Amino acid sequence: MSGHSKWASIKHSKGKADKQRSKIFSKLSKEISVAAKLGDKDPAMNPRLRSAIQAARSANMPKDNIERAIDKSSAATGINFENLRYEGFGPDKIAVIVETLTDNKNRTASNIRTIFQKSGGSLGTQGSASHNFNQLGIIKIDKQEISDEKIFELAIESGADECISHDEFHEVQCPISDIYNVKKKLESIVANFISTEIEWVALNSANVNKDRQETVIEFLESLEDDDDVQNVFSNANFENN
Repeated sequence: MSGHSKWASIKHSKGKADKQRSKIFSKLSKEISVAAKLGDKDPAMNPRLRSAIQAARSANMPKDNIERAIDKSSAATGINFENLRYEGFGPDKIAVIVETLTDNKNRTASNIRTIFQKSGGSLGTQGSASHNFNQLGIIKIDKQEISDEKIFELAIESGADECISHDEFHEVQCPISDIYNVKKKLESIVANFISTEIEWVALNSANVNKDRQETVIEFLESLEDDDDVQNVFSNANFENN
């Protein structure tokens, strides 16, 4: 769990400071367009679209960009995107799950395989790494919204399994089937959310020595930088080193 927590903190901080906002916006726009294409264009009736819009707002994407992404879903009738998951092991044998959204699975598979190979890792079959993880509903809330004590109490009362307070945000964990019920109860106190997503949380951590941390983080960031990659999860533990 600590590996997930630390990496979540690293990614959150990196995302806020990242200067490549056009790449971030591009990925968010793609997810919004696909979510709107596959479901209702009203976020209130489409949980996937609602979550995508929340992520976009968290990244400070302008309202006009969000609306254009929704409108684009109607024009993209000839383009079919697929959600594909890749699993494998990176440097220092860390287990990795990569979620992609692509219109060309051959290109995506080739790119992901190359990144793994360059790092000294290996891409495996589906299931080769995911047995090291639990798929959970993750709701993130800015620390300024509510205190550690109050969010923990509220989360448990709302039916969540766990609440972890990081340096910059609270992370509420719950079964994926309960995520929107839990969030609805949290909304009675919390006004603004960073994100509401389904994430893979490691069951067991793989400790990364201090002299290897930069190598492992560069590998994970290389995956995230690929245009087709939407999410990267690992069991790397950067703490206690």
